[in-house]
Amino acid sequence: MSDVFVPISETKHLTSGSTCPDVTPGLMRLYSMKFCPYAQRTRLVLAAKRIRNEVVNINLVTKPDWFFQRNPLGKVPCLEFDGKVIFESLITADYLDEAYPSPYLLNSTDPFRKAQDRILIEMFNVVNGNLYKLYRAKLDDENSWKGPIDGIQKGLKFFEEELTKREIKFFGGENPGMADYMIWPWMERLPTLPILSQGKFKVELENFPNLAKWINDMKEDSAVKESYISPENHARFITGFLSGNPDGGYGASIHREHWTYGAAMGSVC
Repeated sequence: MSDVFVPISETKHLTSGSTCPDVTPGLMRLYSMKFCPYAQRTRLVLAAKRIRNEVVNINLVTKPDWFFQRNPLGKVPCLEFDGKVIFESLITADYLDEAYPSPYLLNSTDPFRKAQDRILIEMFNVVNGNLYKLYRAKLDDENSWKGPIDGIQKGLKFFEEELTKREIKFFGGENPGMADYMIWPWMERLPTLPILSQGKFKVELENFPNLAKWINDMKEDSAVKESYISPENHARFITGFLSGNPDGGYGASIHREHWTYGAAMGSVC
C-alpha cells in the first residue's frame, strides 16, 4: 500500500452551541481531536484498513451538548456508523480490526501473541506518562525533568529489547500490527522534547538502534503518513496549550482553563 488513504472530509473543532453535522448512511464517522494521541490511534487503524470515513473534530473543553449523546464521557475517539456508537481508543481499534479484516488483521490470531502485544501497549504507559511530565517540567529545575527522562529511556529499552528478541521489522511482523499503531502516537511526539526545552530534553535514539529503525520504517507506512504531524507543529500546539492559546491557526479552538497538557490528553481523549 503505497498511496495514503485519507478521510473524505474533516471538520474544524466543533464547540458548544454548534450543530451536529448530518450523518451519512453507510459512512463511518470518527469524532476526534487533531492533536489527541488517543484519537490518532483510531485514525491509524481506519487508514490501515482503508475504511471510508469522515472526521468530526470536537473541542474538548467546550464540548457540544450533542456529543454527550454519543459518548456520555465526552471523550474522543468515538465511532458512529449507521446508528451504532462505540468509544475508547483500544475498543474502537479492536472493533475495526474484527469488523474489517482486510487487508490483514492487526491483532494476532494466536491468543498468547495477542496477549503479549497487549502487554506491550500497557508497558508503553511508562513512556507516555513520563513524556507528559516533561511537558510540565521546569527547565531550570533538574529535579523536575531528570527522573522523567530516565523513565523514558528505561521504557524505550524494554521495547528495544523486544524488537531484538522478536527479530522482526515491526512488533506485528513484516507489517505494522496493533501494538505498532497503538504506541506510535507518542513516538511521533518524542522529537518535540528538544524543541520545547531548547535542546535540554532529548532522548538519545542512537542507544536504541532497532527502535530508531522501527521509527523510520513506521514513517514510511501509509497509515502513519495519513495522520502524521511534524514535531514542529506538535510543539507549536503544546506550547500554545500550556500558555492558554492552543489554537495556533489549526482551528483547534481549545482553551486551557486550569488544565495541564498531560492532564487534558489523559482525561478527555
